[in-house]
Parts: sequence; structure tokens; C-alpha cells
Amino acid sequence: MNHRRTLLSVIGLLLLLALPANTQTYTLLHSFDSTDGYNPAGGLVQANNGDLYGTTTDGGGAKKAGTIFRITPSGSFTALHIFDITDGLDPETALIQATNWNLYGTTLGGGSSSDGTIFEMNPSGVVTTLYDFCSQVDCADGDMPQAGLIQAPNGDFYGTTTSRGAHNEGTVFKLTQSGTLTTLYSFCSKNSCPDGWLPHGLIQATDGNFYGTTQNGGEIIPRVGTFFKISPGGTFATLHSFDYATEGAYPIGSLLQATNGKLYGTTIEGGGNKKGTVFSITTTGTLTNLYSFCSKSMCSDGSFPKTGLIQASNGNLYGTTFAGGAHGYGTIFEITPNGTLTTLHSFDSTDGQNPQAPLLQDTNGTFYGVAASGGVNGDGTVFSLSVGLGPFFEIQFTSGREGGRIGILGQDFNSSSIVKFGGVQAETVTLDGPTHIIATVPAGALTGSVTVTTNATTLTSTQQFKVLPSITSFTPMSGPVGTSVTITGTGLKQTTSAMFGTEKASSVTADSDTKVTADVPAGAMTGKIAVTTKGGSATSANSFTVNQL
Repeated sequence: MNHRRTLLSVIGLLLLLALPANTQTYTLLHSFDSTDGYNPAGGLVQANNGDLYGTTTDGGGAKKAGTIFRITPSGSFTALHIFDITDGLDPETALIQATNWNLYGTTLGGGSSSDGTIFEMNPSGVVTTLYDFCSQVDCADGDMPQAGLIQAPNGDFYGTTTSRGAHNEGTVFKLTQSGTLTTLYSFCSKNSCPDGWLPHGLIQATDGNFYGTTQNGGEIIPRVGTFFKISPGGTFATLHSFDYATEGAYPIGSLLQATNGKLYGTTIEGGGNKKGTVFSITTTGTLTNLYSFCSKSMCSDGSFPKTGLIQASNGNLYGTTFAGGAHGYGTIFEITPNGTLTTLHSFDSTDGQNPQAPLLQDTNGTFYGVAASGGVNGDGTVFSLSVGLGPFFEIQFTSGREGGRIGILGQDFNSSSIVKFGGVQAETVTLDGPTHIIATVPAGALTGSVTVTTNATTLTSTQQFKVLPSITSFTPMSGPVGTSVTITGTGLKQTTSAMFGTEKASSVTADSDTKVTADVPAGAMTGKIAVTTKGGSATSANSFTVNQL
């Protein structure tokens, strides 16, 4: 009998050890108290120093115009800047860190015209206004930018305004780093606004185009939002109109392009239970409703998601809901790319409530976020959630030319860290601290994964780095159809095609990283030469002259 009891005890212990460990840990890092801001509605960004930066829409001083703050992953908090209305009011969205390592963002109001601003903040916390909206006649440049910025590989910033513009319903704009703004598109260009109105954030997809959503408008009555595409040059197309009952309504959160190429987002209302949805959509506009919130009793799975998703290092998607959950104050959830949802945390007011900003996965593997209210003082919180994911690294910019400097965020870097682009080792790697290194894209770099080796550990990026090609010259400068033309430049080793004007060359040989040979095709006319590689395209500065026989 004693032997039997011992055997049963051992079996029980083995069964317990075989069960997955519950590694999920929620931590309240900071409770706002109005003096350091309140209502943090924008998400966090991890900067090159390893700290996290965010904004509050209110508080911070007598004018209650909002703040910019810094917080370490362990919770040490510093208020860096208090807005005073003249330099902005209500910064509602997440900051971004640009290639010069400064932080950039938008304010919904304030500035010289009281219609919102774009600002820059240096590492010391000094804020400079780059642009005041409604600076043009009849506010043709738009006002009230309610979404954040993105920086394209060309160095320019792109974003949206929710109001004004040529038709008073919002714009898409481009801004240079020196502060020159160009309006690329004004919404509601046709009667009943089939192209939408109230646009929200943009993303730049791997095809180089920008994609986004509008909160309202579209072809389907009651016109609850659209999905659109716009090229860097401003060519616009509406790709999808949302259907309230089957797909969801009012997609106000930013989109995400996952590693499978699809775009993912949320709607705040509509869907099967009228409480919001998670959807996927292709770059051609084919939408799939993956999940309708409030599918469980008492909406324990959450309701009304007001923000976009992130894709974590394990490939799954993570987000928050504004309401619902076990206590009615919102949730943090995980959802697979195919639509299986798991509720990870229900806010209970003491740890925060009503989150309306996207999560951030720090390169230490832990998620960080903000709740708009709740906490010790009821003014909002900063929190972390660990689900057992390990450290990883993130490429700050996913494309660049040979010789370009690329920042990489991670953990425990040192002066001996080795970086490879598509298997080609970077000759120059600069240690900027234990969480940031800067690698120069080497000659011969290939489009593909980036690896970082520190000590005996090698990590591989989930993102693909695209090596952008360039054309510096070609020879000869002219010739008849059939002429063999040598094209020189950089990043040419993975060339897939060449064009002479509008005609595609039938014979193309990638001789090396710096040279491609292509034959002038039949039907070619005088025009510029273009090459396409796995990383992108490049066009010659001069034209090739086709001699007629």
C-alpha cells in the first residue's frame, strides 16, 4: 500500500510538471495624478535608449493641454514636456522615433491657429513645432490630426487630418523633416462621400503603398467606414466599404500588416453582436470578419475595441477593448491570425480602465500599454503584461540602401554583436547602448531576414529587410532594339526584371551586386530604364535613346 501511494504521488507530481506554467503577470507601473497628466489615449513607443515614451491628452499644468512622458520598463516615470496650447493641445496618438532618433507626434488642437500641430522632441525633451494646421486659405491643409505619423523610407512623414481640406472631411498629407507640408488627398470628393470621411492612421505596406481606414462614409448605407489605398505620390483608391451587420462599423484603430501579408484591424461597433469586430483584409480589399466581440456571456470577452492590433514575436495578434470583460472596464486579448481569441486580462478600475491605445511589445518580450482612466487617482495608468515571451530584436526601419544606417532595438547588445543582412555581414556596427545598435547595410546585402549574434546567441528577425536598389549609370546611352545595355548601381544582385520605358526586357542577367545586363526589347521607345529587385525598384536619371533601323 505504501509503495502504491508513493507511485501515485510521483505520477501526480509528473502530471503537474507537464502542465503549462502560468507565466502571465500583470503589473501596474504608474498611476497618473493630473499633475503629470491624465487620460493617456496614445500608445507607447520604445526608443533607442530602451525607455518608453507616451503622451496624455490632458493635465500637466494649469492649461491642462497634455504632456509627453518617459517611463522605464521597470516603471520609473518622468514628465518631459507640458503643452501650453500655443505649442499644441490634446496629443492623442503615439509618438514615433525617426531616423534622426528624435520623436515626432501630432496634437489634435492648439498651435497658432488652434487647429492642431506636428511637433518634434529631441532626447532632452525640447519640443519644436514643425507645422501648424489650418495655415492655408480655407484650411485646405486640413485640421485636427487625430492619428499619428509614419516615416517612409524616403525620410518624409505621412499622416491624416480628420477635418477640413478641400471638401471639409479630412486629408492625407506628406511632411518633410524641414516642415514643408503637401496635401495628397482630400476626402469626400464625390457626393455622399463614397471615398469616406474622418480618416484615421496610415500604414505603409510591403508593396510601398499606404493603406488606411475612414470612420464614416462608403458605398454601403449607413456608411460606416471605408478601407483605402494611396500611393506615395497621391494616387487614391477606395478598396472596400464596411457593412455594419456582417463586418463591423467605424474602424478607428490603425491597421497592421502581419507577416502573412494580410492587413488586420478592428471596428468599434457592428458585427454579429453590434459590439465591434476583428477583421483581416487583403491589399485588394477582400475582408474577412475574424471575431465579433461580446460573443460570450456578459461580454466577458470584451466590447468596443477602439484601437488597432500589434503582431507579437510569437506571430499572434494582441489588442485591447474599451469595455466589457469580467468587470466591464475593458480587456487585453490575444487572437490568432485565423481568429481564435483568448482574453488575457480584465481591467478592474484599480489597475486601469477603458484602454483605447494599442499595446507595445518591448524587445524584452513583455507587453506595455496605457489605460485612459482608472488607477489610484482615476486619471489613467501605465501597465505591463508578461505572457512568457522571450527577448527579441526589432529593425527600426525595414528597408534601405547599401551604406544606409539601420537602427536595431533589442536586449543585451555589446561591442562584439554581429549583424547580417540576408546572410551578408555588416562591416560597421556601432553600439549605442545595451538596447540599441546601428548597423550599416553592407555592399552585397540581400533582401531577407536580419540576424544579430551576441555572444553565443543568434536571433533572427520576423521582419524582412528590403535592400533598395539604385541606378547610377548605364552604357551605351543609345542603340537599336536588341542592344545589350550594362546597368550599374547598387543592390542589383537580386534583380528580377528591367524596363525600357514601358517595355519589359526579355533578357536580363544580374551579373553582380553592382551590374545588370539587359537587352533592349522589341517595341521599346526612348525613355528611362528601370530595374526591379526583390527589395524594390529604381529608375535611371537619364533616358536611353532607341535608334530606329
